Amino acid sequence: MTACRKPYRTLERGGARRLLPALFVWVVSGATVLAAVAVAPVFGQSTAALPPQFEGIGLDQRIGAEPPRDLVFRNEDGDEVALGRYFDGKRPVLLTLIYHECPTMCNAVLHGLTETLREMPWTPGDQFDVVTVSFNPLETPALAAEKKAMYLDMLGKPEAADGWHFLTGEEASIAALTEAVGFRYNWIEEEQIYAHPFTLIFLSGEGTVMRYMPGMQFAPSDVRAALIEVSEGRAGSPLNRVLLYCLQYDPNANSYVLHAVNLMKFSGGLAVVMLGLFFVALRRREAHRTWPASTA
Repeated sequence: MTACRKPYRTLERGGARRLLPALFVWVVSGATVLAAVAVAPVFGQSTAALPPQFEGIGLDQRIGAEPPRDLVFRNEDGDEVALGRYFDGKRPVLLTLIYHECPTMCNAVLHGLTETLREMPWTPGDQFDVVTVSFNPLETPALAAEKKAMYLDMLGKPEAADGWHFLTGEEASIAALTEAVGFRYNWIEEEQIYAHPFTLIFLSGEGTVMRYMPGMQFAPSDVRAALIEVSEGRAGSPLNRVLLYCLQYDPNANSYVLHAVNLMKFSGGLAVVMLGLFFVALRRREAHRTWPASTA
């Protein structure tokens, strides 16, 4: 048995050393090909400079931020309300930033959110609250009330009226809120529209930003899982942060696209980490196999 094991160990240690250069090339090549395949479809989508009117539009992930609780808005009934009113310390809050007279996708986003809420077993006002804030200072509580009635009718849950709040406000309050949560938008004078990102923002019951969910369609299971995480005090996952890092908002397409430069940086960093872990594991394995023999 001893005579059989010794050649095997010698061959394995020597073979591993001889294979190091080849494995190094294999790992680097694989990471490079992976990055190239991922980036190839997006070159030409987001690397060109945006027109000046679109500069600065996007979404910054500000996990842990706390929007000022004393910001004043008006609810759908026209009453002045402080933002902190909607943070009871228990139920998480799902924040949406839109404007109701948007001619493109805002209404589609709220339609999609309504469908998601309808399919969820939870109801706004019970397990969580929804706060929809218009970032257009010209929109009125009357318009907000009209939209609320429409979406509650679509939702089919009349009891949600106490849990889904439609707010409008002055420019100062809107600017403070959007700045706090990293929501960057711009008025396009030529088109007479706002260019802006689309996202759900999840806040804790204390009013702390915990998670973002960019997009225009949302799976009920994903929204429910995010609400559970937030209610348990867990912030956005590392994957969520990576996706926001690699995605860039394209105002021309009203959607997110892969950002080639960020994706290359991430792929390169991932390759370095993989190589480091590979060599550490290999060295430990070599040391583990060599140590018993040297001790004997």
